[in-house]
Amino acid sequence: MDEVKKAGGTRETVTVEWNSQTAHVEVIDLPLSSLYFNPGTHRIRAQRSHNPARDKQLEEAPWETAGQGYLAHLLQADPANPTMRDAAFEKLKLSLAQFGQNDPGLVTHHGVLVNGNTRAAALRELGAQSMRVGVLPTTFTWADINAVELSLQLRKDHRRDYSYLNRLLAMEEQAQLGRTPEHIAKEFRIQTKTYHQERWILTTIRELIERSRTGSAVLSLLSWEGDQEKLKELERLYKTLSEVERDEAEVIREWRLAAILMGFSKTDVRHIDENFAKSDYLDRNLPESMGRGGEQTPDSIVVPGLGISVAGDTSKVSAARALNDQILRAKAVIEAPGDCPDSERQAARETFNAAKTAFDKAIDDAGRDARVRKRKQLAPARLADACADIDQCVIDLVEARASRTLDVPAFDDALLQLRKSLAKLADQAERIDTAGDGVAWLAHATAAGAGE
Repeated sequence: MDEVKKAGGTRETVTVEWNSQTAHVEVIDLPLSSLYFNPGTHRIRAQRSHNPARDKQLEEAPWETAGQGYLAHLLQADPANPTMRDAAFEKLKLSLAQFGQNDPGLVTHHGVLVNGNTRAAALRELGAQSMRVGVLPTTFTWADINAVELSLQLRKDHRRDYSYLNRLLAMEEQAQLGRTPEHIAKEFRIQTKTYHQERWILTTIRELIERSRTGSAVLSLLSWEGDQEKLKELERLYKTLSEVERDEAEVIREWRLAAILMGFSKTDVRHIDENFAKSDYLDRNLPESMGRGGEQTPDSIVVPGLGISVAGDTSKVSAARALNDQILRAKAVIEAPGDCPDSERQAARETFNAAKTAFDKAIDDAGRDARVRKRKQLAPARLADACADIDQCVIDLVEARASRTLDVPAFDDALLQLRKSLAKLADQAERIDTAGDGVAWLAHATAAGAGE
């Protein structure tokens, strides 16, 4: 930096914003070999748990070759599946090869990358020797550095988004720093209610991770990467149902979370609703070894120190949780590192596959019944739409008469067509065995019209 200042002339700077503050920092050219990937970057926070052994190395020695190598791997990997190469990284690499580096990165005085970690990884693979970076003041704390990274990432012109789970972790970090929900929502350019939804989702995922723990096997955050929309739909449904029937909401929550973990599509997961909970779709397809819903008799919970018993969860809620726990633990064992015994892994696969088969059949049954219900409701729904159209026609007719713009012959022809349509409807409606007053009225009205 001293050399750049002594050289004189016009110097490049970059504007840095953090916590409503602004600074202009010098940009210099630094050897890529002197730069360090940031182990605390929000970009790969969730992905670090992909390999617990390498993550432990990174935690213990973040600036050594092993830890930096793991960061380099995660920066070029697919956020949802770190064993695969990320297509977005390949596009960035191609852009850098064709056009070079447009915007400078950002580093601390020690050479730790605050912004530009992914670009640095791509430039290294391209064989570049140096990278243009702005250097933050020595007075910056790690809290300031994280705030700068977040501010840069959330600009509308950023090139590569955080993965969904990394956004959730960044919000959580801001909350731990004492930021209000309103402030965090503004920073992330979302509504406050969306912020609360995101926190509910992260809390739910953390709960599931703890419930999946069995021995040394445990699920990671990555197990839910890519399930953003399914989790958001679940939060909205759970919030609505829990205000009316808490137990039913809990059962649906457990079953939907299990279906999401097993990889069912969003349309399939939607079939797990109130009708699904009230029916025996899942119970009749589950193996005996995986438990059944049973009667909804509340368990008793004794309040410590008082000796008072209060109603706990119903057995159906408990059964749903127990089933989900089986699935969570089986998935954790399946995804555990290679030192897991083959017999244990095979048993977990059998449990997981049995549950998935049961859910698949149950969802298929529910979907078939939903289609039947839709056909039953289709005719009344179309009549309701027709009534709404006629009500709007009354308004349009009044306005047309007032402005003297009504096409009377066309209106008269349309009414005659309506009479023909009603006559066809009456002919079919009269064949209903348990016809009510509405059908009787329609038959009388069309018969009178036909007589005239």
